[in-house]
Amino acid sequence: MTRAEVRAVLNELNGDNWLMASLMYGTSLRLTECLRLRVADVDFAQREITVRDGRGGKDRVTMLPESLAQPLRQHLARVRSVHQQDLSDGWGRVALPAALDRKYPNAAAEWGWQWVFPQTTRWGNSVTGEQGRHHAHETILQRAVKEAVHRAGIAKHVGCHSFRHSFATHLLEDGYDIRTIQELLGHKSVNTTMIYTHVLNRGGHGVRGPIDHL
Repeated sequence: MTRAEVRAVLNELNGDNWLMASLMYGTSLRLTECLRLRVADVDFAQREITVRDGRGGKDRVTMLPESLAQPLRQHLARVRSVHQQDLSDGWGRVALPAALDRKYPNAAAEWGWQWVFPQTTRWGNSVTGEQGRHHAHETILQRAVKEAVHRAGIAKHVGCHSFRHSFATHLLEDGYDIRTIQELLGHKSVNTTMIYTHVLNRGGHGVRGPIDHL
């Protein structure tokens, strides 16, 4: 997408959907990486977001854009309020990776392990009566983005992953080096990142004739 198209789509989104889409465009997050963010993965002091167990099972660090810091703080304040209510109701626990719940029995209820984007309603186990929240389902944002693209009048095939592609393309247009972009995207090989350079090859449209310098 062009920058104008990204802006148009984001303007058609609101609430959590706007924030998730903005994070994907502003940080290079994949959809699943965005949905699986935990509170402790966000470092406001360093303006960083840590992506856990990304593609290839590796962690990486990307930036937290200044323009998204305050909206994300406000969002987490609301999420924390919901978490506190869940704890008061006797629940408020989330699934932990690598069976950490056995090693740290109380960690699942701690604030740092909670999802940044939890489901709006608690799931319930009809047998045990247990309740909890998973992270938001991917189809919710996928559907919202599809509808936003339609309302924005964009004819291109645009989905959630388009925000990540646009992130890489626009950084290249701004002159950032390919190695830096590779690290932010979490690509194992720079050759994968080089795919994005094709958008900068504009043929004759990207060349100024010598007469223009006279």
